[in-house]
Amino acid sequence: MLIRCLSLLLAFGWAVAAHAASEWNGNGGFCLYPLPEDGGKRRYINLNIVQYIEVDKDELKIVYGGGALGSGYDIKLALKTPDEGKALLDDLSRVARNCAAK
Repeated sequence: MLIRCLSLLLAFGWAVAAHAASEWNGNGGFCLYPLPEDGGKRRYINLNIVQYIEVDKDELKIVYGGGALGSGYDIKLALKTPDEGKALLDDLSRVARNCAAK
């Protein structure tokens, strides 16, 4: 019985992982946006949990996943020019609109 339960859990885990890999940009409550690699790791942020975005002349800051008492996270992306920040913000908006349309 234990082996059967473990087999079912593994099969379900593989199915979920395969589904997530093939439809990563806007299904099931996720609206994933690729971020620049960090130490060779591919990173994505779920735009559905973003609280706000700050754009400065040399940095774009995305604040997400916050709850009560200051919990949450942020991502800071260095910008070379203010135009790069505008382009990144436009791209974030485009992806969010595409997710909302699904």
